[in-house]
Parts: sequence; structure tokens; C-alpha cells
Amino acid sequence: MTTPSLNVALAMGPGVVDRVFPQRRLDSLAPGLRLLSPDPMEDFTSPRSLKLLAETDILLTGWGCPKLDAVALAAAPRLTHVLHAGGSVKHHVGEECWERGIHVSTAADSNSIPVAEYTVAMILLANKRVLQIARKLHTERVEIEPDQVFPDMGNFGKRVGIIGASRIGKHVIRLLKSYDVKVFVSDPFLDQAAAAALGVERLSLEELVATCDVVSLHAPSLPSTYNLIHEGLVGSFKPGATFINTARGELVDQDALLRRIEQGDLYAVLDVTTPWVLPADSGFYTHPHVLLTPHLAGSLGMELERMAVSTIEEAARVSRGEPLLHRLHAKDLAFTA
Repeated sequence: MTTPSLNVALAMGPGVVDRVFPQRRLDSLAPGLRLLSPDPMEDFTSPRSLKLLAETDILLTGWGCPKLDAVALAAAPRLTHVLHAGGSVKHHVGEECWERGIHVSTAADSNSIPVAEYTVAMILLANKRVLQIARKLHTERVEIEPDQVFPDMGNFGKRVGIIGASRIGKHVIRLLKSYDVKVFVSDPFLDQAAAAALGVERLSLEELVATCDVVSLHAPSLPSTYNLIHEGLVGSFKPGATFINTARGELVDQDALLRRIEQGDLYAVLDVTTPWVLPADSGFYTHPHVLLTPHLAGSLGMELERMAVSTIEEAARVSRGEPLLHRLHAKDLAFTA
């Protein structure tokens, strides 16, 4: 007796399929899966989309996917799984999906790997004082004795503080095990046993900020985390410390951060800001203690394919009747971005 095939469709914004799902990945769909069309749905209202929805069992989604509301779901009576080749599903998975019992999966874990890699690279560069020394060399163009300028340079024995034991935070912790640094974590949802399992020590947010040489932010953007790094905390950073933000700009009082940086004893690596593109006259652009990058820590270029692999592997599990590896539940949304 042969197992009936499941129909797969794509839904995401313009150009996303070409960036995330190279043809070789679509061609690798498991034998029990049939791709209805290589062209994604960019809306759920056109005659073409309505026809595809009516036949879809598994929907592979990406950035820019239209909202899966009650109207869209009514057109998709067979739909049982929404597998997202990205991080957050909050923009396109509506309440009706959860109420109907549709299984939702996310590639957030795959997307967290390059963020963690970027973070670890910046931690190592920050403790080695590479960015500061390189700027000095470019500016002065003379012989420099690095450890005379920064006698504390180097990673051996340095204290690294992780704010948020999220997916990314945990990946950072895992990668840092290869280095002789001391790792500390602040997370209200991480108990002592879980911290011990990660091989780290818990600290209060206040103590972590005041005692760590590098502080890296990995908390989700939620109403409760808005301005998590408030003016008081910014003022208590250890002199000479480096603050890294790959989470979201709204988690930080940016005005207070810039004022502290302008005092000359704090450094910052900012991959995210609010707004995404700062005003042209922002002091973050010009201050020598700041490294700005344009939200490049997450999956880009070849890294995008990792999310396709994760999503297609989830679809294969569905075809075999196996549980999803990266299933997301409605209750998880309160703690995730």
C-alpha cells in the first residue's frame, strides 16, 4: 500500500524564494511530497492563490508571507502544517492558525547560528582591542605597541556577560567553550540547574553589566523588554567594557548609550538600532568607540540556504509521520521575538 503524497506550496514576498530556496533544495523534497508550484504565493486572494490553497497540505513560508487569517484558512481546508524558513512567525501566523490546530515550525534555530558566530567574533575582537588599535593605526600611521596602549588586551580570563539565554544566547555560550573566557548569564527564566547544565554562572542583570568586560544582548523584543538596558544600567557598565547588540534597538536606551560612549570609557558594537537606519547626523556613525553594522549578523548570502534545509527537513518529517523537530506552540510567542 503506497502512502498518498502531500502537496506542498510556497508563500513569501517577492524575491525571497530565489534568495532562500535554490532550485537544488526544492528538488530535494522527500518522495512523499509534491511541490504544487515553484512560484510562491505573494497574496492569498488571487484566483491562482485560492486554487493552490485549496490543494495545499504543507505551506512553506518565508519573509513577507501574507497573513494567514480566517479568510485564507477557509480557502485551505487541507492545510495542516506551516513551516517557516525564517525566525519569527508573528507577522503571518494568525490566531486562527493556532485555534485550528495547525502545526507550526520555524527555522529560528538555523537563523541563530550566524548571529552567534558574529557575536563570538566580535567578543574576541573586542577583548583583543582589535577595533580600537586598528582605528589608531589608520589614524596615526605610526608604529604602535598595542599592549602599551591597552595593557588589558586579550581574551584570557576575561568576563563575558550574556543577557538572555535564548537560542542565540545558548549558541554563543556553546561556541565560547573553546576559549579561556568566563561566561555569565542573566535571564529571569533560567534557573540554577539550567545554568549549570550550560556551564555558566547566573548573575543579576545589574551585577553582570557592572562586572563583565563584554556584554552581549540576546533577549527577545517584547513589551516587557523595551528599554531593558535603561539609563541606570548604561551608567553602570564597567569602564572600558564593550556592549554588543544583535537583538533589537528598542531594548536599549540609545540616547543614554551614546551619552555614556561620549564620556570615552565605553565601546559598542551595534548590528541593530531603532530606527533600523539611524538619522544621518547620529553620533553613532562618527564616534570612534562605535562599530555599526547594517543588521548583517543574521542569515545572509549562503547562510540563507541553511534555513531552507531546516524547513525541507521538517517537511520530510511530516511526510514520514514524524513529529516536527522545531515545532512552535502558541504559548511560546510570549517569550520569543
